[in-house]
Amino acid sequence: MYFKDAKYRIEDIHLFRDITDENLQLIRNIIKDCPIVKARAGQIVLDANSSGSRLFIVLNGALGITKLNEDNNHIENSITQYLPGECVGEISVLDEEIHSATISALSDSDLLVIEAETLWQLIDQSNGVARNLLQLLSFRIRTANAQIRSRQKVGEFYRQLSMVDGLTGLHNRAWLNAQLPPMIEHAHVSGNPLSIILVDLDHFKRFNDEYGHLLGDDALQTAAKVLNAGLRPTDFAARYGGEEMIVILPGTTQKAAIGVAQRLCTRLSKTKVFPDAKKPLPHITGSFGVATLQAEQDFLQLISTADAALYRAKDAGRNQVAA
Repeated sequence: MYFKDAKYRIEDIHLFRDITDENLQLIRNIIKDCPIVKARAGQIVLDANSSGSRLFIVLNGALGITKLNEDNNHIENSITQYLPGECVGEISVLDEEIHSATISALSDSDLLVIEAETLWQLIDQSNGVARNLLQLLSFRIRTANAQIRSRQKVGEFYRQLSMVDGLTGLHNRAWLNAQLPPMIEHAHVSGNPLSIILVDLDHFKRFNDEYGHLLGDDALQTAAKVLNAGLRPTDFAARYGGEEMIVILPGTTQKAAIGVAQRLCTRLSKTKVFPDAKKPLPHITGSFGVATLQAEQDFLQLISTADAALYRAKDAGRNQVAA
């Protein structure tokens, strides 16, 4: 069937809207012998393997950007759909490149097929068609940009999520490995001090063995909240591993860092972890090791210095600060 033999109105096609009657008659003459093809639901209309460049206008039914399942049989539909009056394939006509997406019929559809040569004739002879095509391309570009921005935001969300410890809500070891070395480099270049505090919850294995891991998780979460609440907006706290946590204090001297560690140590020892527990449970305490960045010291050396200070705090009786 050709367009001249069909019941469809040219005014319902978006590409031919807001065009003078004289121009519409010219367009009718140009597209009268363009074929109308039927596409069954699920049938691929356009993909990377399609030969030639042509425009498909949906007269009835619906098309959509689709993808195949792993079995390559069932077609999954995406959000992007093309309804009656809309068209697909215009970019392939303009740049003569293969189609980058797979377009399939979402339902039984009637499609007007306009070959590239005919579309160029329409553009040459009708300013209205050229204008509508530009508006269509502008809309497609804006939509694509919006999708890209949305994906970037989603990607950033998941990137941030991958840098957070699921139990404590603190930054995790991956974040620490990515962020602390640049902080150290910046401190060396700028000449500003940088200190860290390694924190280890005292006798935590014994606590887990006696009261169970669920209460142990509660204790870890409470300790993390105490650390976070006692820091400045410019400071950072991360879970180093197990019951160990680390505090990063940019722009902080050793004396000031020791003061911060002592304050956190006292707050932790006074915090009620289980106020509603039926069985009285002991307070959680921690040992704190302070290290301040020295000349030419790197990431591993700074951590090692803080770790050595942490063990001095443990050896001295725990629930205290060492530097």
